Amino acid sequence: MLKKAGVLVMALTLLFGSNLMAGDQGKTYESRDQIPEKYKWDLTPLFASQAEWAKEREAVEALIPEFKNYQGKLATSAQTLQQCLDFMTDVLKRYYKLSAYASRLSDQDTRESGPMAMRQEISQVGNKLSAAMSFIEPEILSIPQDVIDKFFKENPKLAVYRQYIDNIQRMKPHTLSPQEEKIIAHAGLMSDTPYDIYGIFKNADMPRPEITLPDGKTVKLDDATYTLYRADDNRDLRIKVFEQFFGAYKQFERTFGTDLYSQLKKDLFYKTVRKYDSCLEAALTPNNIPTSVYMNLIESVNENLPTLHRYLKLRKKMLGVDELHYYDMYAPLVPKVDLTYSVDEAEDLILEALEPLGDEYEDVLKKAFNERWIDMFPNTGKRSGAYSSGAAYDVHPYILMNFMGKYEDVSTLAHELGHTMHSYFSNKNQHFINAQYPIFLAEVASTCNEALLVNHVLKKIDDPKKRLSILGNQLETFRTTLFRQTQFAEFELKIHELVEKGEALTGDKLSRIYLDILKKYYGHDAVTKIEDLYGIEWAYIPHFYYNFYVFQYATSLCASTALSEKIMKEGKPMADKYVKEFLSAGSSDYAIPILQKVGVDMTTKLPYEQAFAKMNRIMDEIEKLLEETEK
Repeated sequence: MLKKAGVLVMALTLLFGSNLMAGDQGKTYESRDQIPEKYKWDLTPLFASQAEWAKEREAVEALIPEFKNYQGKLATSAQTLQQCLDFMTDVLKRYYKLSAYASRLSDQDTRESGPMAMRQEISQVGNKLSAAMSFIEPEILSIPQDVIDKFFKENPKLAVYRQYIDNIQRMKPHTLSPQEEKIIAHAGLMSDTPYDIYGIFKNADMPRPEITLPDGKTVKLDDATYTLYRADDNRDLRIKVFEQFFGAYKQFERTFGTDLYSQLKKDLFYKTVRKYDSCLEAALTPNNIPTSVYMNLIESVNENLPTLHRYLKLRKKMLGVDELHYYDMYAPLVPKVDLTYSVDEAEDLILEALEPLGDEYEDVLKKAFNERWIDMFPNTGKRSGAYSSGAAYDVHPYILMNFMGKYEDVSTLAHELGHTMHSYFSNKNQHFINAQYPIFLAEVASTCNEALLVNHVLKKIDDPKKRLSILGNQLETFRTTLFRQTQFAEFELKIHELVEKGEALTGDKLSRIYLDILKKYYGHDAVTKIEDLYGIEWAYIPHFYYNFYVFQYATSLCASTALSEKIMKEGKPMADKYVKEFLSAGSSDYAIPILQKVGVDMTTKLPYEQAFAKMNRIMDEIEKLLEETEK
């Protein structure tokens, strides 16, 4: 349960959080005092002051020893089980509220030592709380199913915990004896080592090359500058950036290979001791996602690689190059397009775009804007990127932005509002224990908002160049989220299968496997030239240490595409269903059934086919616009 507060923010920031470091008109404020009050989040609904927070932290910490009153007793009666879970719920709600306040304070100015200390203090409380509660799930797991059924009949107040208890009981075939579980818990002390080594080496110790820019300036080519200059419109610079960036990774191919192989062996260990048929099943079963959903995604994407190849040929035409290369993937399709918005214009645009979602949705959006749920502008010391956090159950969600006035910022705001509304409606309509929506659904509401925004903006813009820019951005979303994440998922599946067969994997072998998949996806023989050096790209991707996580970015985009199209086509009935049965569902059911209730079945190929069809319609429109501009 303690993972709830941080895992979503981390996941979103890793892939969707942008490093936005400018203000409404490209300005970063030196001090938060310079920012108008209405554009800064109001944290007083959490706590009126840091002193009040400190008092509550002491009170919550004082409650932790009381968990001992329930230890060893959960199977004795329905009332005891219910009282323990009620107590756990109360303490966790208060803990998450404390954590939310410390995190928001710290993120608004990371230079401040006080909020950082608060964050560390509440983290220590969390460790104590986690240890104190550690008996609860094993004890529930040990209660026979017939006794659990009897408890539900005897005590109606237990009903709110049915999904929570069923989910624990569901894992019984993969739970070992208490002594074996204790050994596995101790082994967990080593489980993060491969990722820790990867992070330290990649982010701190790995030597990085320097490149000279066309203006004569020399910069170190780390991950951040690579992301910046791979999108430069100077092709010679892009070539140099790709060669030197991936050349640096290639020098440490053996080191990265040994480390990732260690991660794969860790996954194999847990798969084996917990009696799963595969590493994939071990990763997906805790979230109750059938392995067929994963395989269905890879199969559907492979069947539709011609759609990606069509886009790549269109990219080649729009860039005006004789031969498309991998270093051309991030070059702007339509350079120097000026789409700028003030915050007020962005808010109005989002309200208009999301109007199809109904009056209640619009009313909550207005509250978010008017009641200061959002910290809008960058200031010196503020955390970069963007996120939404709805961890404080009894208080509205909060959004961190770094708004710089570009269309991308408007889209990011709509995206984060999707998360916020998902949290808001789930918290409002579900008991705390069922309020956090499944991670499989995390990106659906956010990307649905993006789709509705694009649809609305295109209705308002006639300028062909601006339309091409927005449509091109949509295609890039499909390439990087649907195709690229599935490409990662296919690589991840392949290397786990090889380890399951007993094969050793070296850095060189990993590069060859990755290169073959990369060439297949990008049509090396006829569409995009892929240099062998880029086989090392796997070493740049941290998500391969997240154990079959990335596929969910692709499935979420396909689900949101299907939902946004249904909302635009069917109107109010579908919008009402979306709010009531999807946004309000939390984790009251598992992810796949929640989507099925709103007409999206991820166990079939239909959502994927709808996504590919939309991509082809976008390309049809781009080709039509290009024909018109060439006349």
